[in-house]
Amino acid sequence: MSLKHHRGGGGLELSASKSFVSKKWTLFLCIGFFCAGILFSDRMWPEPEANLVSRDTVASDERMRLESEDCDSSKGLKRESKDILGEVYKSPDAIQTLDKTISNLETDLAAARAAQESIVNGSPVSDDFKLPETVTKRKYLMVVGVNTAFSSRKRRDSVRATWMPPGEDRKKLEEEKGIVMRFVIGHSATPGGILDRAIQAEESKHGDFLRLDHVEGYLELSAKTKTYFTTAFALWDADFYVKVDDDVHVNIATLGAELARYRMKPRVYIGCMKSGPVLAQKGVRYHEPEYWKFGEEGNKYFRHATGQLYAISRELASYISINQNVLHKYVNEDVSLGSWFLGLDVEHVDDRRLCCGTTDCEWKAQAGNICVASFDWSCSGICRSADRMKDVHRRCGEGPNALLAASF
Repeated sequence: MSLKHHRGGGGLELSASKSFVSKKWTLFLCIGFFCAGILFSDRMWPEPEANLVSRDTVASDERMRLESEDCDSSKGLKRESKDILGEVYKSPDAIQTLDKTISNLETDLAAARAAQESIVNGSPVSDDFKLPETVTKRKYLMVVGVNTAFSSRKRRDSVRATWMPPGEDRKKLEEEKGIVMRFVIGHSATPGGILDRAIQAEESKHGDFLRLDHVEGYLELSAKTKTYFTTAFALWDADFYVKVDDDVHVNIATLGAELARYRMKPRVYIGCMKSGPVLAQKGVRYHEPEYWKFGEEGNKYFRHATGQLYAISRELASYISINQNVLHKYVNEDVSLGSWFLGLDVEHVDDRRLCCGTTDCEWKAQAGNICVASFDWSCSGICRSADRMKDVHRRCGEGPNALLAASF
């Protein structure tokens, strides 16, 4: 009985001990598994996390690089824009040059359209204006048309002996300086008559005429002026077209230098601007038959260049050529020319060096302020110019070597 009891007691004790040990090991095993799990996780997944960090870093670096490049590009564009603007500001002629170029293109386009319309309407451009390709492409500074008449042979000879170079010198002036000079005249009411034959003989000798398709007459000066600009524009591609009377003294080199100042400006009208009275009374010189168009009696004309000498730029000559059939002609040619430019965006240049007197031109020349043109206001030209032109040239001329040394 006692033995069974002992064994039974020992069995109970052993069972309790086993249960106690099992709990301890369970705790240790849990802690061990936990640590092993942490260790396993740290060893199994380091590379993906490193790659993720690396990728994030690379992406971040790439974004920074692109932003930096964009910033640099933006700064570069800004610097380039500033450089371009700076060049424009440094060169004030750049805008004027662009404006002149655009104006020339518009002029050429308008002229081409006018020629096309003329052909479509059955009035083709005259064959007289078709020049060789090499001639039409030549660029000139100015064309100087000296207005003359059949009875002015002595005046023309006085001009040839003073300020218009003769023969080969005149041709050399065209080639080297781009200055064309011609006496401008039409034909008589009886074509082929004695007056026309006299001009033809003079032309054969000197070769310095521009013949117009125009009937000569004092009351037809406005029509002659319009025909001159139209013809000159068709024959020569010049920056300026000048009209001057044959009883006016001109310093050609000084004129060229003066016009060259406005070379980059489109639509320029240069002369001695005036605004004389509108003369309604019949029988007086410069009577205006259409005086009523200028308002009340005693009113003055609009500003226009005096008729002894004036110059217009290429764009204005083209305008006259294109619109010649609709431009109104007043009896006074200088008034007519001024009226053609009303309403246009034209720069009027009032240059008093283009209208010096034959007395003050001498002391101005001595002072170094050489006049472009000289004449007597009382005669609307040099009084007795055929006899006095040489004297005025001697006192007021720019010198024999001025044209050779001139650079435009």
